[in-house]
Amino acid sequence: MNTPLPEPGAPMGHYVSSAAFDPYAAERKVEELKHIAQASQFQLMWWQFRRHKMALFSGIFLILVYVSILFSEFLAPYNLHTKNIDFIHTPPQTVRFMHQGNFVGPFVYGQRMTLDMDTLKRVYIDNTDDVQQLRFFCRGDGYRFWNLVDANLHLVCPADGGQLFLLGTDRLGHDMLSRIIYGARISLTIGILGVMMSFVLGIVIGGLAGYHGGIFDLLVQRVIEVLQSIPSIPLWMALAAIIPVTWSPILVYIGITVILGMLDWTGLARAVRSKLLSLREEDYVLAAQVMGAGSARIIRRHLVPGFMSHLIASATLTIPGMILGETALSFLGIGLRPPITSWGILLTEARSVNIIALYPWLLFPVVPVILVILAFNFLGDGLRDAADPYK
Repeated sequence: MNTPLPEPGAPMGHYVSSAAFDPYAAERKVEELKHIAQASQFQLMWWQFRRHKMALFSGIFLILVYVSILFSEFLAPYNLHTKNIDFIHTPPQTVRFMHQGNFVGPFVYGQRMTLDMDTLKRVYIDNTDDVQQLRFFCRGDGYRFWNLVDANLHLVCPADGGQLFLLGTDRLGHDMLSRIIYGARISLTIGILGVMMSFVLGIVIGGLAGYHGGIFDLLVQRVIEVLQSIPSIPLWMALAAIIPVTWSPILVYIGITVILGMLDWTGLARAVRSKLLSLREEDYVLAAQVMGAGSARIIRRHLVPGFMSHLIASATLTIPGMILGETALSFLGIGLRPPITSWGILLTEARSVNIIALYPWLLFPVVPVILVILAFNFLGDGLRDAADPYK
């Protein structure tokens, strides 16, 4: 209910708080401000970053994903090359806990295969009499851990003589979940390595152009404009087609990484150039020049650290582009090739509309691509806000 206004000339009412008087509130406020004033730059950035909840959750998710690629062989239920020829194009199985009203723990039903004579499609039916309990920290398919140590320990395994296809199988009977876990190692690391290469090129070329200017800056800007005017996909395809088919999978992996890194440095170089154009006029740069410091030392020790937080934020937004580039090239058949497995290679199974209509689970590799790209974008937004904690 609105309080009526007093009559003109009438005395104004007074409000008295009923809360207890706190004589130390002002001192606590001063201590809080003093704590903020004495905080380091890193602490201020961390406090600002924690306020961005999506960025914080995305960072935790990416850390878990990147840690998982260290143990891909252990996490995958099957070996990368294991073929289940009796279970081709099997749909995803459902993990259950209750059987006929009784709790029996995590299990899947065994499957029977029949052939639809009208469509010649394999049809798998759950056999509710065949309860296959899952095993954890179990012995299963053998593998060479990081190609160094022979082992056969897995986080989860099917029952003895049973099957476990949580995301279905492909046309050769490969378990899709296992191949997605193995493919993460290639798709995620190629983004990191490509960004490292583009960072080196962007900081060095952009730093020299912004610090010295002149003819070198003019030439660099024209080269950047030419590269940015060419559509990315056709340029990637043209360069990837140059890679000889006789190269080993490791050399192809290195070649794709080099291509992605060498074509993605232009945006970073321009960002570095614009920053150095403004920072090179600062007094501390002039003092370093008077003391005899060379250009490389001034750029490395005095200029680049001044906007390193912006570079880190830029990196988190560049990595998704690298992952998408590798996925696109592999999907088109001119990127990585088997036996190397990546998310892009797995998606080549779903290039046909008919295949997608019959076996939609072959599109599952696109899910981690979307999740990782979204996580990197949220993380980049949070780091970009944290780079300026005083706003």
